[in-house]
Amino acid sequence: MSDPRPVLVVTSLHDPTADVVIRGLHDRDVPVVRLDSGDFPASLSVEAEIDERGLHGCLITSSRTADLADVRSLYYRRPTGFAFPHLSEQDARFAITQARYGLGGVLASLPGCLYVNHPHRIGDAEFKPAGLTAAVAAGFHVPPTLITSAPDNARAFIKAHGSVIYKPLSNPVYTVDGVASVVKVAKVFPDEIDDNVAGTAHLFQQRVPKVADVRVTVIGGHVFCVRIDSGLLDWRTDYSKLTYTPVEAPPGIRPALHRYMSHFRLVFGAFDFAVGEDGRWWFLECNPSGQWHWLETKTGLPMTAALADLLERTS
Repeated sequence: MSDPRPVLVVTSLHDPTADVVIRGLHDRDVPVVRLDSGDFPASLSVEAEIDERGLHGCLITSSRTADLADVRSLYYRRPTGFAFPHLSEQDARFAITQARYGLGGVLASLPGCLYVNHPHRIGDAEFKPAGLTAAVAAGFHVPPTLITSAPDNARAFIKAHGSVIYKPLSNPVYTVDGVASVVKVAKVFPDEIDDNVAGTAHLFQQRVPKVADVRVTVIGGHVFCVRIDSGLLDWRTDYSKLTYTPVEAPPGIRPALHRYMSHFRLVFGAFDFAVGEDGRWWFLECNPSGQWHWLETKTGLPMTAALADLLERTS
């Protein structure tokens, strides 16, 4: 008899990566309940009790019901935020907070559930200073990095390290003339630093003279490494120029990956490395909710199967 316990997939309606994973689970006769926390409370409801038995109850979508005590795993992707547009600003703020700590708290407390990844662990790992510090402790090569709001410090760092790039610490979407855009990674020079730097925190990092990039996707115990050749400072700015080659990680990288994952208690991570002219892999960042399926399409690496194994809890 097949295992009746469902896998929860928490993401937005339009998420092609989640679609692929759900199809893979359906092919294995694994029951799936897909939901977007942003649908609460219009088409998603929660009934949760906590007593001497622990947490129990159910989540109810427009087409599925999931027993809270029976969820085998949860794939947390990219749900939309809570919204209460029919309320006043003050009332909406209150309702959003209650939804976050109510429904969000329930989703984060499922007994016996394997999280890929736990939303709280995702939040921890998304802080770049925490990620870079953990990377050093894990044994990765990390470029010298400055986080500051002081213009003089920024200028001194750039002068000391020569070729330096600016990276946003987080990258919310801006709308410019009706077009969605984000702040891009770019080289920066001392004479470009002005008093506007004092307005908030900024991240400056020594530029690694690189010959290529590598995206490493860790899925449970599986490690998939893909070299990306582009000639670009940031390969994500033009996918048409990219070529992909599966590669093996140099000695020391795999243990460091697992130390990093263990630090944040992650079971999935999308790591970006720059390959230096001397062949060393330099850690740039790890996205705990990063994209990966396009790499499977380009290389044939069995990443969907690895993730389905993890969520099915066969690996």
